[in-house]
Amino acid sequence: MKNSGKKRVLVIEDDIHIAEGLKLNLSLQGYDVMTAKDGISGLNEWKEWRPHLIVLDIMLPGIDGLSILRNIRLEDERLPVLILSAKAEAHDRIMGLSYGVDDYLSKPFNLEEFLLRVERLLVRASWSSKEERAGTGVIFSGAYRFGDNVINFEKSTAICRVGKVTLTEQELKLLKLFIANRGKPLSRRKLLEIGWGYTGAVTTRTVDNFIVRFRKYFETDPKKPEYFKSIRIVGYIFDHE
Repeated sequence: MKNSGKKRVLVIEDDIHIAEGLKLNLSLQGYDVMTAKDGISGLNEWKEWRPHLIVLDIMLPGIDGLSILRNIRLEDERLPVLILSAKAEAHDRIMGLSYGVDDYLSKPFNLEEFLLRVERLLVRASWSSKEERAGTGVIFSGAYRFGDNVINFEKSTAICRVGKVTLTEQELKLLKLFIANRGKPLSRRKLLEIGWGYTGAVTTRTVDNFIVRFRKYFETDPKKPEYFKSIRIVGYIFDHE
């Protein structure tokens, strides 16, 4: 897609009236705006269009907004994300902040305040140096060590009990998800949703097969895992301080 030179804003919102209203008003402010009506299309547009800012609803069909946020933060820590949500309780705001949202507005909201917050987030993002803005702003850089294992996210390799292995893009993404949530149980459904963008009736063997592979790489005894542990009925947990 040809770059217009304008700041690109992606609005992920299932209420068509709100989405179109935001698109109109943001366009009047000089932004290039695209809308997505559900979580899956929102993730696809983010990956393909690479916006400068995302306006994100929480309650979306398909994949919820917080899962989208967590997916984005596995790749990009600097992209400004503004949540617009009818969920206004402190718990919901805290949850959003803990997952890496930059700003949070409750519905209904004041349009002028919304536009000012968008402008401020984009200004703050522009303060980063050109070097920092280059690429995707990967949240994981350098090496991550646990036990005798070393994962190099920049080179996509790992030094482990089987020697040096080259990690696939999906292996790296799933490892980032486990490390970012170390000590916290993750269900198979949530791993599929955040790590792959899958919803609905998708086989959970997809996750199980990756866990088998990780245990082969990183565990001294794959049958008695120390790091990638199963939690009956729930899913898995990466256990490392």
